[in-house]
Amino acid sequence: MVVLRTPLTQRRSCAMFLRLVTTMEPAMQAVNVRQLKNNPSEALRKAQKEMVVVMNGDQPSAVLVHLEQNAMLAMPGIRLALANALFKEGSLPLARAAKLAQMALPEFMQQLSRAGIPVIHGASKEVKHDVETLQAWLASS
Repeated sequence: MVVLRTPLTQRRSCAMFLRLVTTMEPAMQAVNVRQLKNNPSEALRKAQKEMVVVMNGDQPSAVLVHLEQNAMLAMPGIRLALANALFKEGSLPLARAAKLAQMALPEFMQQLSRAGIPVIHGASKEVKHDVETLQAWLASS
C-alpha cells in the first residue's frame, strides 16, 4: 500500500486524481487474481481502455487505471507524488524516481529531503564507508 505524505499542493493534486478516477465513466472490466497472475499483459491492455477491477474471490481487491488516460500524469504534482511514494516504499530506485518526477537527480534529492524522506538508507557505518570510498576515488581522479 502506498501512503502519500506530501506537501499541500501535491495532496490537492492527489485529491483531484482520486476525484477523476471515481468520476470516470462507469465502464469497467473485472479480472480475478489468478487471471492477473497468469496474464498481467492482458489486464494492462484492458486498463488502457477502461478501469479494471481485480477481484479476490468475490471481493474487489484493487483497481487498475491507465495513467495516460485522461492525462492523469499531466496533472500538477501527480508525477512527483507517485515518485515520492514509490521511492519511499522502495519500489523505485532514486534515479528512476527522479526520472518519473521529471526532475534532475540533485533537485529530486533536495525535494525528498524537504518532504522528510531519507535519501540514503543503511547503517551509519556503511554510509561513512561509502563517503570515504567516494572521497578517495575523487582524490585519485
